[in-house]
Amino acid sequence: MVQDKIIVSTRPLQWKCVESRADSKRLYYGRFLMSPLMRGQADTIGIAMRRALLGEIASTCITRAKSDKIPHEYSTIVGIQESIHEILMNLKEIVLRSNLYGTRDAFICVKGPGYVTANDIILPPSVEIVDKTQPIANLTEPITLCIQLQIERNRGYRIKTPNNFQSVSYPIDAVFMPVRNANHSIHSYVNGNEKQEILFLEIWTNGSLTPKEALHEASRNLIDLFIPFLHAEEEYVNLENNEPKGNLPLFNFHDRLAKPRKTKKEIALKLIFIDQSELPPRLYNCLKKTNINTLLDLLNNSQEDLMKIKDFRIEDVKHIVDILEIENLFT
Repeated sequence: MVQDKIIVSTRPLQWKCVESRADSKRLYYGRFLMSPLMRGQADTIGIAMRRALLGEIASTCITRAKSDKIPHEYSTIVGIQESIHEILMNLKEIVLRSNLYGTRDAFICVKGPGYVTANDIILPPSVEIVDKTQPIANLTEPITLCIQLQIERNRGYRIKTPNNFQSVSYPIDAVFMPVRNANHSIHSYVNGNEKQEILFLEIWTNGSLTPKEALHEASRNLIDLFIPFLHAEEEYVNLENNEPKGNLPLFNFHDRLAKPRKTKKEIALKLIFIDQSELPPRLYNCLKKTNINTLLDLLNNSQEDLMKIKDFRIEDVKHIVDILEIENLFT
């Protein structure tokens, strides 16, 4: 019996954008392909990428509004065409572009009559408005509308909690999902005697980032999720005391830094906030939960102190060392 010769493709994986367009300021579309893939690989990658695109990419939203002149969320104010609830819904739809982490404040203060749009929002320097024509309210009389806003960057979807009517601060449903939709499809073909596949990805975004940027961000986040498995042999856990076996890696940045107390360096470290450094979202959240806000706060904690923080990992120490070296803080 003569067996057919099987030809295996040695071409490296390649991807490219086959279509890209902006349907509006708040709707971008991109179509990408990756090939050649072995049978089954396209579905594996497509499912993972779709979930990462829809759930693992962070964005910036308005999460709270505050005004002393608003009695409660469902009230109306003479001289404003919309109800307060409608204004909050309009604020929810505002699309922002930013790389900040944590929360920031923004403001609206407009005197009527006239229309209030996204262009009237006074934002911090690190935040941009994607569509400045988005409506907020219509002032029909010469009154002044002043609202303090809270801006936050996160991921996923956050439903506002019920608010006390006596409060002047109103939470807003936050949709931290810049990708509106993502689909994948597979084209199978035969190359010689080998069955191969082409993966097609379709991505729609809200304009806060392009489909190509979304694809890059989702890919990086997937890689970050799988990195711990590459170092699994270093993370054996003692089930009796729930402590990692072996010694921690010798990243003694606490000892390598010249003592900054009562020096100019201490003043500089107080002015450098950790959200100015390129920390991964998970590591940033770990530090913020323990009130570590500046590089000085960070360096006042030893490596052992950091390892006690919930969700803090061994590889995070190396990442912190890299950030400090970029800031030229080691002597």
